[in-house]
Amino acid sequence: MKIQIITLFPDMFKGVVNTGMLRKAQELKLVDFNIINLRDFGVGSRKNVDETPYGGGDGMVLRPEPVFAAVDYAKSLDKKARVILPTPRGQQFKQSEAKKLANLGQGLIIICPRYEGYDERITTLVDQQYCIGNYILTGGEVPAMIIFDSVIRLLPGVLGGENSAEFESFQIDDVNIEHSQYTRPAEFHGLKVPEVLLSGNHKKISEYRQK
Repeated sequence: MKIQIITLFPDMFKGVVNTGMLRKAQELKLVDFNIINLRDFGVGSRKNVDETPYGGGDGMVLRPEPVFAAVDYAKSLDKKARVILPTPRGQQFKQSEAKKLANLGQGLIIICPRYEGYDERITTLVDQQYCIGNYILTGGEVPAMIIFDSVIRLLPGVLGGENSAEFESFQIDDVNIEHSQYTRPAEFHGLKVPEVLLSGNHKKISEYRQK
């Protein structure tokens, strides 16, 4: 899967994509990241990417020209890639959506908004708008990380266990939460591991975890 991020802050992604499971996914050649600096597609000698909004109002708005050019460039590297825009008005991003994206067999191009927003014409480029929660962040970089992290871990071979991605929280979105986990020591600070987990009775353990 090729994942391309269009951002004004490419340095924000260096530590994230080169750590843990995301690094492993790249080493296994299951994922290829391309971090695209939106400033490279800015307008004029000053590489301008934002302007004041028509109609007045506070703040600045992302101009359409740099974003269109950046998406065109990303598409030239992966014509079938799905374009995603993190935005408060988007569909709520849930585990079921992460599964869909992981199973599509397509690359992702994620646009990271900044400032007070983006020129609405940018949405004509977008296949899917997602909202990661009912709160506002300074930009789309963190939502982008959340989206691609949740998708990449579902790709076969990324997680260690064969069923690691099946038996965990939110497999039916809001319905289920994974059971509590314990490890050694069996007693710590007077707190004991439930006896059933030490019993070796797999049927009872399964029933306990399901409950």
